[in-house]
Amino acid sequence: MKKILFFLLAVIAPLAVNAQVNIMSFNIRYGTAPDGTNSWRYRAGAVLKMIEDQAPDVIGMQEALNEQVRFLDEFTNGYDWVGVGRDDGRKDGEYMAIFYNKKRISLLKWGTFWLSETPDKPSLGWDAACRRTATWAFMKDKKTGRKFLMVNTHLDHVGEQARDKGAALILEKISSINKQGIPVVLTGDMNSTSAEKALQHFEANFLNARANAVSSDLGGTFHDWGKVKSPDAIDHIYYRGWSSCTRFEVVRTPYEGRTFVSDHYPIKATLVF
Repeated sequence: MKKILFFLLAVIAPLAVNAQVNIMSFNIRYGTAPDGTNSWRYRAGAVLKMIEDQAPDVIGMQEALNEQVRFLDEFTNGYDWVGVGRDDGRKDGEYMAIFYNKKRISLLKWGTFWLSETPDKPSLGWDAACRRTATWAFMKDKKTGRKFLMVNTHLDHVGEQARDKGAALILEKISSINKQGIPVVLTGDMNSTSAEKALQHFEANFLNARANAVSSDLGGTFHDWGKVKSPDAIDHIYYRGWSSCTRFEVVRTPYEGRTFVSDHYPIKATLVF
């Protein structure tokens, strides 16, 4: 009996490990921001080290500009990416970039839409201060062959209506493109707390990794380079169709001698098929 049990554990354990996918959401802070010693040129190496150390399978990245995306494309080991600039649909403005580890994840299909009344072209939505987008990607886990839909967004920081209607549009788009109902991951800087209507859309349709992980970190994420002593939890990872979330973490580790890699802490969730 013991031999049979040992054999079953030896077979099942690797399968359980292989069924896990590590997802990160990371507001990288745009590279042209006048942040003094926290400017991009001083912390770019720390961002690379953080990604290398945390080793996420997929990253939903917000606020990345073309220069930052190209830098990460060149210097991250084994990652590829998709996304477009929000201002022209090509290179200008913030990317809702999705980076993925090519050794672990296959890209099947992807696209970007704008959070506005005209989502198929660069446009400003409702009362938003900026053009806002969401990038989606159908992906396959090479170890298990399982497919999932990754969606990454950044809701407006000013317009309450834009956040509300943008969140509703994201749900509508997910329903329209995910006809097969495969597992979904939604990452983003939502610029919202759970009390706001925008997040209520997501809370009603997904599980919040922060609230539902077996092991979780309930700490906030936007710290403004340490100026905010009790950071707001405005960065989120939502999921649907996965069996569980085993761990949710706010990444506060210093890298390359820098206390902060951005004005937001990255967050990471381990999802299980």
